[in-house]
Amino acid sequence: MTKILYILDKKTKIKNPRIFRGTPAVFEGREHKNKKMTMHHNDFNDADKSHKIDSLRDMILNAEKTIQSAKAMLLQLEGKKKTGRKRKIDADAGDGEIIEGTFDGQIMLGTNGKQYPVPANYASKSKLVEGDMLKLTITPDGSFVYKQIGPIERRHMIGIVSQDEKGNYYIFSEGKPYKVLLASITYFKAQPGDEVAILTPREIDSSWAAIENVLQKGAIAGPRSVTAQAVDKEIETWKKELESPEPEEVPREDETPQDKPSASAVVDEWTSDIADLEKEIKAQNPSF
Repeated sequence: MTKILYILDKKTKIKNPRIFRGTPAVFEGREHKNKKMTMHHNDFNDADKSHKIDSLRDMILNAEKTIQSAKAMLLQLEGKKKTGRKRKIDADAGDGEIIEGTFDGQIMLGTNGKQYPVPANYASKSKLVEGDMLKLTITPDGSFVYKQIGPIERRHMIGIVSQDEKGNYYIFSEGKPYKVLLASITYFKAQPGDEVAILTPREIDSSWAAIENVLQKGAIAGPRSVTAQAVDKEIETWKKELESPEPEEVPREDETPQDKPSASAVVDEWTSDIADLEKEIKAQNPSF
């Protein structure tokens, strides 16, 4: 039996006839073998293709994690605020570690006994006070996502912004100084002497306060100007007391005029001392 097969030439793209001689059984055997090889080759291609797809997906996932970690490190080094859409903590809960704790005015004290830093900007904008319950989610890329889950009962108060010699800010309210975050001062653009509304925990004797709003700018003079005015007033009082006439004393019989200094000499001496003292104070404190 003669059978003609057309074989495609890969170079010319032309089907060339080939004549094969043999029995029908031979041709059937060859065709069956070719079909079996083709099916095995297709199965191998499908398995290899699936393996390659899985490998590529793993490579892309690892690359994305690496890029996210690099971006987070870059933002921390540059001191910039992380941008982007807010993460849904509940959605990411399965992919990250969740820790609950209590805010102490600056940091979160976790139920596991560890301390976790709370961004000052977040604490200021959220007006967190000592005793608030927080939930921290640490995402796979190392980011910290906080959420307030149990706000403590608050007490509303009014106080005055003050600043000490070291530049630390305080809020004086009801005779007590409360510490305040610098980010809160910056966020509300508060200055020493401003009257502000603050929040403190009702049931806890806290040393921290959260600024709620600025009520009046420059309500009172700052501490430095008040001190300077007090010093100037004290010096003027001394001068007036020395300049005021004193009653003359009757000399004793055994005392001569040479033994007792004149009143004008005493006044001149004290006035000179006060002038020197005033110069010294102003030299040490130019603001006076």
